Parts: sequence; C-alpha cells; structure tokens
Amino acid sequence: MQWMAWTIPTVIFFASIAALLLVFTALAIRYPETPRHGVLGMETTRGDRLFIALLAAAFVNLAWLGLTDLSQWWGLVISLIVALPIFRWV
Repeated sequence: MQWMAWTIPTVIFFASIAALLLVFTALAIRYPETPRHGVLGMETTRGDRLFIALLAAAFVNLAWLGLTDLSQWWGLVISLIVALPIFRWV
C-alpha cells in the first residue's frame, strides 16, 4: 500500500469494514433472517442495522473530533456503545 501512502490505522479501518461485510454475508447465508420492525417503524435486517451503526459511528467520531481534545479512542468506545442499542432495537 506504499503507493497510496496509507497509514496503518487507515488499513486497519478499511480491513475491519471489509471483515464486517464478509461476516455479515456469511451470517446471511448461514442464518437467513426475516426483516423485523424496530423503533424506527420500518423493516430492517442485520445489514441495515450495520449500515445505520456505521453511519452513527461516523457522526459520533466526527463530533468527538470537532468538539473535544480528548483521545479519539474514546469516540470509538462511544460508537461501540451506540451500536449496541442499534442492533438490539432498530
């Protein structure tokens, strides 16, 4: 990845997203799911909830970056905490 000037954290980030997509694809094949109604009032599947959680994580981390001077790792922790109710109730 030298030609793209990627840093190790960037590679880890995109590798994690790719791994999540592969895991969720395998789960969908192995354990097919019917959509369920959550607090949003619309049908969602595991993939929909993953997408919503990733969007929420992006907004949480951007807000953390813009509003605090603390370590970005805390933004990641908050993003993971936000993802739990998304997967449970959305």
